[in-house]
Amino acid sequence: MTGDTAPVKLLSGGNPQIPKGDGDGPVQAYIAAMPGWKRQVGERIDAVVAREVPGVRKAVKWNSPFYGAPEGEGWFLSLHCMTRYVKAAFFKGAALEPPPPGPSKQANVRYLDIYEDSLSDGGWDEAQFADWVRQAAALPGEKL
Repeated sequence: MTGDTAPVKLLSGGNPQIPKGDGDGPVQAYIAAMPGWKRQVGERIDAVVAREVPGVRKAVKWNSPFYGAPEGEGWFLSLHCMTRYVKAAFFKGAALEPPPPGPSKQANVRYLDIYEDSLSDGGWDEAQFADWVRQAAALPGEKL
């Protein structure tokens, strides 16, 4: 980073440590601090969500970006950097059709893990992800 801004600390797995905050600014700060190829994943996910859910609510909580329906309460999606992938958590993912493939210990949550090679080999189905985002935004959000 430039100027008098201190570099963002990366936590385990390369997850940026970003202060809690509401709005696009903290989410963009998180994405900008995502290390290496993970930044591209964050940018693509953020663009898909913004395109599919006009007026989406955004925030950073617990060092992760959260996305919520514009006029709803609660959240439908969160991201987190892991060592070898970016984890997208759909809070009501079990209700999506088809549900995202990653199981959870929580009954309603489903995950999508996005690995670096899935960006180059077509392994990340952006159309399916966009469909999940539309479906998730239409459900009642998770209150955290």
